[in-house]
Amino acid sequence: MPEAPPSPAQHHSTIEDVLAFLSAAVLAALGIAVFERAGLMTGGTTGLALLLTYRFGLPFGAAYVLVNLPFFALALWRMGWRFTVRTAVAVILLSAITEFQRPLLPLGAVHPAWAALVGGLLLGIALLILFRHRGSLGGFNVLVLYLQERFGWRAGWVQLAMDAAILLASLSVLTPSIVALSLIGAVALNLTLAVNHRPGRYMAV
Repeated sequence: MPEAPPSPAQHHSTIEDVLAFLSAAVLAALGIAVFERAGLMTGGTTGLALLLTYRFGLPFGAAYVLVNLPFFALALWRMGWRFTVRTAVAVILLSAITEFQRPLLPLGAVHPAWAALVGGLLLGIALLILFRHRGSLGGFNVLVLYLQERFGWRAGWVQLAMDAAILLASLSVLTPSIVALSLIGAVALNLTLAVNHRPGRYMAV
């Protein structure tokens, strides 16, 4: 039986976008807190910001905004000003909530393998929400979304390859066991995107 043609795209309301961006920022901040508590890494600009935090003691929020700055030009060039503004809002929200939650979330001991899985899933769900509301967390998200829309390449698989490259490069400063566990988180994150964010599957904008 042939599949029914997709229904016309439905626009999200302003309140839906606001709730989605806030929810995504909270979920992503929780994922980052779990990664930080276990001393793990992740890929993309989130991983680069964590690396700056581990190496130089910079607050994650400040480091995250800093490493994302070069990617805003790419977002504006390839994805348009609306997407760029939404991405900037998401980055600022995540940076603010990550710092705001520190005194409110005194995490105890977390097993690194469980932290990798849970943190990766939280970040993957957060990105999925943002992608479906025409936003991102900057960095490689911009590139993989463009490649998916332009060539149909699945965002999750492309980003997984990029994240794995960053994690392997971090072997110069991290132990192999930490990198291996961090790869679990990267797989959990990007598998969430690969399974749930496919061209033509979700029509709302």
